[in-house]
Amino acid sequence: MMETGEANPFNKALAADPAPLGLAGFAFTTFLLSFINAGFIGAAGVGVVVPLAVAYGGLAQLIAGSWEMRRGNTFGFTAFTSYGAFWEFYALLNLLADMHIITVLPAVAIGWSLVLWGIFTLYMWGGAMMLNTTLNLTFLTLWIAFIALGIGAIYSSTMWTHIGGYFGILAAFFAAYTSFAIIINSIRPKTIPVGPGVKFTRKS
Repeated sequence: MMETGEANPFNKALAADPAPLGLAGFAFTTFLLSFINAGFIGAAGVGVVVPLAVAYGGLAQLIAGSWEMRRGNTFGFTAFTSYGAFWEFYALLNLLADMHIITVLPAVAIGWSLVLWGIFTLYMWGGAMMLNTTLNLTFLTLWIAFIALGIGAIYSSTMWTHIGGYFGILAAFFAAYTSFAIIINSIRPKTIPVGPGVKFTRKS
């Protein structure tokens, strides 16, 4: 039996914040895919994105989401689990297409799926804006990225796909910054600013 005052390893594990892991998994996978969407890397780079999406963008966020649930964080649980599942969906879509099990052309259905993810991101942005400034900007730019990429796929528009890529890079940057800030602030509090959340006041 554990002596009085001795730290419980399970409680200590729960004290660790899983958000930096989830944000990093999202950020660096999004960076790579957005470089391709923006035209900075050729389309063949998708072959590198797929395993990264499975191992880091997907798995790391699913792990982070499960621990956010255990900590009672509904927003973190929903966000990390959903975007982790998105990356698994993206990887599976590409793998099944490469094996000629499914066809992804024309890309209208993919475009509408991205628009639907944009709608999901829009209402998640409503929660993010109340947390802090950097998460606010992460979800705002991600919402725009999804909508632009969806339009690009539906109308086969390279311009809109590039716009989606640019906003994806911004979303990845803000996510990476937030991950970095949480890590540093866990060691030395209030070192890296993340900005205040939006305050909503009720009128009596």
